[in-house]
Amino acid sequence: MSAVRYRPQRARHSHNDAPDTAEDFKRLATLPHGPEREELSARLVEAWLPMARRLAAKYRNRGENLEDLEQVASLGLVKAVDRYDPAQGTPFVPYAVPTITGEIRRHFRDHTWDVHVPRRVQEMRNKVRAAVRELTTAADDHMPSAERIAEHTGLTQEEVATGLEAMDSFRSLSLDAATTGSDDGFSLADTLGSKEAGFDTVVAREAVKPCLRALPERERKVLYLRYFRDMTQSRIGKELGISQMHVSRLLSKSCDRVRRQVEHGRPATRTHPA
Repeated sequence: MSAVRYRPQRARHSHNDAPDTAEDFKRLATLPHGPEREELSARLVEAWLPMARRLAAKYRNRGENLEDLEQVASLGLVKAVDRYDPAQGTPFVPYAVPTITGEIRRHFRDHTWDVHVPRRVQEMRNKVRAAVRELTTAADDHMPSAERIAEHTGLTQEEVATGLEAMDSFRSLSLDAATTGSDDGFSLADTLGSKEAGFDTVVAREAVKPCLRALPERERKVLYLRYFRDMTQSRIGKELGISQMHVSRLLSKSCDRVRRQVEHGRPATRTHPA
């Protein structure tokens, strides 16, 4: 197998990372899937990696690690090499650049937002961010008004407000971060409420009420005396004229029935006396 030749590109290219691989791509298009095609494809990817890294570097100041961006760009390059068809008459660079940058933008859209927002809102955010950059001058570094941004972008003021809000969703603050204007170390975590244990008790009481009403009168009375009057089983037995063992069975039977009905969401139905 002949080696891949990488000749300097003609002077019309403004970058030195565009090797002349036209013949190699023509050969790649004729090869069937197999080791030879995979090896040639890998050589082509390696030859064009400098271009992919240069494209990734354009996004390095957007809060993402450059090495991660280079990996994403490399993935886009692999896809471009695999899908490129020289028979279409388009040079590789105009085909590969949108493929690589599209992969990088998808990475930002799908993986780098701490708070996920819909794609439509992300696009509003990008338009608003670009408008703010264009409307802010060195002489006047104040934030342009929403009305001015709307005129510049063609968005409505409501859409501008949504885009401005989304600009704060790209990175989240730590709960240990101090609140705005706080001088006493008051953090965001201090503003969060705690779980109220009493709420669970209220929910549990409301859940068992219909189940308790559906019990036979004697079982309801046994439960009332035991859990609301705090009477012992032997005392309950004396008051109702039954044995302590019978009281114990009634308590167990009633509690099991109520528990099953609550856990399985079964409607409570009145039962006959035991």
